[in-house]
Amino acid sequence: MTEFWLISAPGEKTCQQTWDKMMLATTRTNNLSTNHKFNIPDLKVGTLDVLVGLSDELAKLDSFVESVVKKVAQYMADVLEDSRDKVQENLLANGVDLITYITRFQWDMAKYPIKQSLKNISDIVSKQVTQIDNDLKARASAYNNLKGNLQNLERKNAGSLLSRSLADIVKKEDFVLDSEYLITMIVVVPKTNYADWQKTYETLSEMVVPRSTNLLFEDHESGLFSVTLFRKAIDDFRLKARENKFMVRDFQYNEEEMKADKEEMTRLSTDKKKQFGPLVRWLKVNFSEAFIAWIHIKALRVFVESVLRYGLPVNFQAMLMQTNKKTMKKLREVLYDLYKHLDSSAAAVIDQPAMDIPGLNLSAQEYYPYVYYKIDCNLLDFK
Repeated sequence: MTEFWLISAPGEKTCQQTWDKMMLATTRTNNLSTNHKFNIPDLKVGTLDVLVGLSDELAKLDSFVESVVKKVAQYMADVLEDSRDKVQENLLANGVDLITYITRFQWDMAKYPIKQSLKNISDIVSKQVTQIDNDLKARASAYNNLKGNLQNLERKNAGSLLSRSLADIVKKEDFVLDSEYLITMIVVVPKTNYADWQKTYETLSEMVVPRSTNLLFEDHESGLFSVTLFRKAIDDFRLKARENKFMVRDFQYNEEEMKADKEEMTRLSTDKKKQFGPLVRWLKVNFSEAFIAWIHIKALRVFVESVLRYGLPVNFQAMLMQTNKKTMKKLREVLYDLYKHLDSSAAAVIDQPAMDIPGLNLSAQEYYPYVYYKIDCNLLDFK
């Protein structure tokens, strides 16, 4: 399962004792979860006012960064237009899969210097991820336009004979060209009506050239016939043809136009291939950056919330628990028994319906006597 619980509890005499106690309760006796220590460095605490304000800001930033991480992941899936496996193997953080990254989390001192204040670190993340979000919008828009134009052209080349491009079907020799009086028309005839067409086309209107029809192309439903007639009979012929379920295509043979269409298709196809590689590389790099930023935000939230709840000096153990659907309820109960002494108000709300607790940004159902945040690594929403 890809869901993790990131929790923290106050240090006993030492943080190791807190860890041992939790391991004993959740893993050694009843195997409810796989646990990992989650290492958060000694960050600058700052004042209580700043921490309270930051707690709210970090909650919003957490949601924003998570949404960007998901957007980049989803767009990767769209661009690869491929199987789930292909996408997953490209969604890495620092070159490793997401679960490995989280379970072995190490604070990145170079990106987020711990000498800076908590507010500054959160601003660095915010700026960095906003930039990724803006870049993604611009790149996605350019690539989607290109892809859309190419799909439109492909559709034109693949639809039914009533609408598809004829550039690859007809040839110059199929037409009477440069005649003052004569014109070659293109008619779509359902396969079931071929015999009718051969019998009646010469008499649909006056001035049709006898024996001038040829079958140029057919798909599984219809055939494309040419027929030559005098220009002044065009309207009458078109009308009579429609009455007999023969559809005259609005088509004039123009070599230049057809060549331009083909060239445009080649150009778009080449452009798409050219942009594909760099775009996938950009998505891989920036997915990694955004995901790493997101987990650092989670670490900041645990730190701030732990200091607000458990007080100073800073003394808490952060832990990452990988759980599964079957044991979740039991794990909640065990953790509750372990830590209910930390906050009596949590006991009152633990089974209540959702309600807002001022200043905590959590509904009651998500409020526990220990600090708790969820990390869900299942980032793709496959339709």
